[in-house]
This record gives sequence, C-alpha cells and structure tokens, in this order.
Amino acid sequence: MLGTGVTASTIKLGISLTDFTCIQQFVNSIRVNQQQTYQAYIDNINATGGINGRKIVPVFKTYCPLTSTSDLNVQICTAFADDDKVFAVMGNLTDAAQDGSVETCLAKKHKTVVITYVLTQTIMSLSPPGMIIYPGTTPERTDTVLFKLLQKQGTLTGKKVAVLASASSEPAVKSVVLPDLKKMGVSTGTAAYLTISGSDTTAAQAQLASFIERWKSEGVNALFVTGVDVASQQFMEKVSQGMPGITLMTDVGDTLGFGKQEQHAGVRPNPYAGLLTTGGISPHDYDRSANWKYCAAIYQKYTHKVAPDAETVVPGPGGKTLDTNGSINDACQSLSLFHDIATRVGKYLNTTNWVNTVDNYGPIANRGGGLYASLRKGKYDFEDTFTLQSFDPTIPPTGNWKTLTPYQNIAG
Repeated sequence: MLGTGVTASTIKLGISLTDFTCIQQFVNSIRVNQQQTYQAYIDNINATGGINGRKIVPVFKTYCPLTSTSDLNVQICTAFADDDKVFAVMGNLTDAAQDGSVETCLAKKHKTVVITYVLTQTIMSLSPPGMIIYPGTTPERTDTVLFKLLQKQGTLTGKKVAVLASASSEPAVKSVVLPDLKKMGVSTGTAAYLTISGSDTTAAQAQLASFIERWKSEGVNALFVTGVDVASQQFMEKVSQGMPGITLMTDVGDTLGFGKQEQHAGVRPNPYAGLLTTGGISPHDYDRSANWKYCAAIYQKYTHKVAPDAETVVPGPGGKTLDTNGSINDACQSLSLFHDIATRVGKYLNTTNWVNTVDNYGPIANRGGGLYASLRKGKYDFEDTFTLQSFDPTIPPTGNWKTLTPYQNIAG
C-alpha cells in the first residue's frame, strides 16, 4: 500500500520556506532564492534515478514566522496535508510561539512525515515516534553532552550557574539542565524563563533586567542560555552589558550566526565572545569536508553559481548579509536525508514502513553536516558529531567557532 502523496512514479513533497521580507528588520542576515536552492537538489535526485524510480514533485510555500500560530496551522499544516496531500513536509516550520503546534498538526493529526529544524525533544515527543526527524541535535541531548564535556575540562569548577531560557524551554531546563548541573555538584542561581510573544519583546526585556540584578546579588558568574529567541542579539547584548566577564554557555546553534552578525555590525565588545557550546564539525573543517564538496557541486551544477562556503561573507541589500550557505546546507541535508530513508523503505513508501525503516536505520550520511549521524528507535535527532567549542570573534572575517576538543562520535 502506498502512502498519501505517493504514486507509482512520483512523491509529492511539501517544502516550507521562511519569508525573510517580513522579518528582515529584526535580523542582520537574510535568505534569498530559497526555492531555487531546494529545486537544485530535487533536480539532482530526479536526474539520478529518483527514489526507487519515483520523482519528487515539490510543493513550495512561504510564510511569515511572526504570523499567529493558529493562522500558521492553516497556512502550513492544513494546506500541505489537506489541500496538497503531500507525503512529507520539510524546511523551516518554526512559528512565533515555538510550541511545536505546526509540527504536531502535521505529524500527529495528519500523519505527515516532517523533517525540520529548531526542535526540542519535548516537541518531538508530542507526535508519534519516527514521524518527525531533526537533522541536528535536540537541546536536551546537546545539554547532556555539553555538561559532560565541560565537566571533563573542569570549566565549571568554582562557578555559580544561572539559566536564561524561553518559556517554551522550561520543561527541558527542569528535566535535563538543572538535574545535570546538580549531578555535577555545580552551584546554581535563579532560573529565568522569559515570555516572548511575537516581535514585541518589551516585557521580556524588563524581565531580563530584573533577573540580571538578582543574579548579581546571588553571585552568579556563569550563565547557561537555551532557546533561540532568548539567545538573540537583543537579549545577549543586555547580558553582556549588565554582567561583563560572565562565562556564557548555550545549546543554541544559531548563536554562531548571531555572533557573526554582531561582529559584522561592529558591536564591540561582541556579546558572544567566548560563548561555550558543544557543536558539530567547525565551519572551517566542514568547508574542507566531502559533505560540503558534495552539496556545493550540486548547487553549482544546477544554479550555475559558485556555492559560498561557511567562511565567506556575502553582502546583501540594506547592509544585510546573505545566508546562501545556510540555505544550501539545509536543502542538501534535508533532501539527502529524505532520499536515503525513502530509498531504503523500498517499493511501498508509506508512513508505517517509513517509521520502521527509521527505527532500524543506524548510521546515516549527514550531507550538510558533521562526520557522524545515526537514527534508531527513540532517537530521531541524527547529528552525532560533538566537540567543545567557543565563539572567537577575531577569526576572519566575522568570527567563528574555535574547536577546543577533538571530534567525538556520541550517539547518545
């Protein structure tokens, strides 16, 4: 039996893209020509035998992430699942609430496979196992690995650690972060959970100012930041100004882009300088890897443009930079992942066989990412390449991660 959106010769695939025109006033880096980028990797799959002889038929939709969650459910979930009847949806799905309602609507309510980013294990657990794949690492697993690496390095010896989190990250903080710190014997200060709704952060800024004063009185000298919204420039600048010299740690991969944007904009001192995290392969090493060569070659073949690597700054309109490299890696990674799983499923592509294949997959190629990746029952975030690293704003041209430990294959 074939799944929804699957015929003898085609697979209908939904691709959700962020409308950067609606958020460009809030960011320093934007993406353009996203559909063309995804189409390059679709064309490559279709031109090289497809997926068990089936060609991908894409359905593109662009949305503004500042739209209310209920409206996004209609724009993305209902449109892809009910109107277009796709087998799977990939791309960027994060809404302003960051509550996972769009992903859950697709994967749980409509039984549509989802491959997307910026997910927590809490969100993924709201849907049936194996229906949501994250080509990265959830904050919960990242946190556990990060604290193990920090403990091994002795980084938190004598530190008092507070937590800065978005309200949506509170479950992960209470279930993973605080217990891990307690196991390490680390002294902790007050945990701050900021409530952020849409583009108006006035209330959240006031909350943070109050917590900064409390942390000073508590003797806090290290801060763990979780949640992409609270890790953004407006909040980290306030922390840097209010608590200069504080040791910063995070599980938010987007902080690399934030730090580079601050450096490009001339913000000194850079509030992300020295920020510690655990991440995958460094941009420098990735630019020289077989994975990047694979992705870059396909992009150049089908767009007739040279693929800018992670260390190249591409100027954009209005003083913005263009995140073409991010678009390339997202498209290459997501489509390669879908291709590999769906190919292994075989002739009868449906959600039952998809989940069974994911649950028994094991090591998998990570085009667009690090050296190691795997999928298995109960583990649906696939990045396994970890190293301790810090953001160094002095690395040309606008700063980058500095690797502090060797790469390790940690499947969790």
